[in-house]
Amino acid sequence: MNSEAQTGLYLLTPAKIDLDTFPALLADVLDTGAVDCVQLRLKDIDDNGIIAAVKKLLPVCSERDIPLILNDRPDLAHKTGCDGVHIGEDDGSYDEARKIMGEEHIVGVSCYDSRHRAMELGEKGADYVAFGAFFPTTTKDPRTWVEPEIIEIWTTFTTVPCVAIGGINADNLAPLVQAGADFVAISGAVWNHPDGAPAGAKAIRAAIAAASEE
Repeated sequence: MNSEAQTGLYLLTPAKIDLDTFPALLADVLDTGAVDCVQLRLKDIDDNGIIAAVKKLLPVCSERDIPLILNDRPDLAHKTGCDGVHIGEDDGSYDEARKIMGEEHIVGVSCYDSRHRAMELGEKGADYVAFGAFFPTTTKDPRTWVEPEIIEIWTTFTTVPCVAIGGINADNLAPLVQAGADFVAISGAVWNHPDGAPAGAKAIRAAIAAASEE
């Protein structure tokens, strides 16, 4: 891959966040310049909690021209003014999400290990497809396991962007970058970095740059 098409960092939020402190932390991470997109992915929280989180985090992202994508909920993504939504196979249909979000907003889809699902939704107009999991992860119980080859095949046949997800960190992302992933989705490797989340984001960006040059 050349530097002009360098893989981007698609940052997933932790499953639980403290709205008193997390916005400032997210701002510090985004100010590194290492992040291309943020997905708000919270667990065990009601609609009011999601809305409150978006209200705090959307300005942080918007001020830095970084899209904020809400996981699972096109209805709340539209209501709160998010830049887009990410849906899995169990989160309703792509058609319904697109109808809610409109053509001007991002709709991304989880495709797990299925190139067929990815091709179908890509042809319908999905803004990106996500494949995974590539490595063991504590963030989510993966329903499928995939190899970097799926990205290589995908990028050979289509220009629809793809996101690699699942257990990715600075030490193992090289094969995904070299296979042509447009983005790598990262959570723990940033937020749990021993030197802090900003250092974690910089480490991912450095690893992407190194892999791109190999």
